[in-house]
Amino acid sequence: MNGMPLKVLYFARVAELTGVREETWPLAEPLSCQAWLQALVQRYPQLEPARRLKIAVNQQYAQAQTLIQPGDEVAVFEPVTGG
Repeated sequence: MNGMPLKVLYFARVAELTGVREETWPLAEPLSCQAWLQALVQRYPQLEPARRLKIAVNQQYAQAQTLIQPGDEVAVFEPVTGG
């Protein structure tokens, strides 16, 4: 199965650190958000520690065990703090 690429969106500081706001990633089979974040930090070590990053899959907040499917849209951002 060739799968469909992921559309990956980076917001705010994450976009500044990666130098891109949007890119596509190949994905042949489902992958957990936790595993995908590990791959993201391998590509962009400046995003470490990965545990601070938040992910939305198809505009829904995702947990570590949430599966990312080929063709999904993934957004990566840091938690927003107020006050």
